Amino acid sequence: MIKNYVARGLVYGNYWGGGRGSYKSETIRAKTLKTLLKTAKIMLESGALDSGMGYESLVGAIFNVEKIETIEKNGKKYQRSEHNIEIIGDLKEQEWEFLIDNL
Repeated sequence: MIKNYVARGLVYGNYWGGGRGSYKSETIRAKTLKTLLKTAKIMLESGALDSGMGYESLVGAIFNVEKIETIEKNGKKYQRSEHNIEIIGDLKEQEWEFLIDNL
């Protein structure tokens, strides 16, 4: 069985000149959830997670993480997937609730 993880979501950050808001995040792919979250945290800290929006700084992010399991039987591939929500960064409750509502 082969497992892959794909994270799609929203970042939340500080706009240049004041204010905060969200924007689509980069899509992240990894072989393990641990690696995916580590990559996401590195990208959050570097500012690379914002998919080109250009925030002054990023505060956090929320992801819909899809776990995809693939098996091969009799030459055919079969997949199943599960979804869960992951939140990273330093978000206040009101901020992550906003992101969950808009994910």
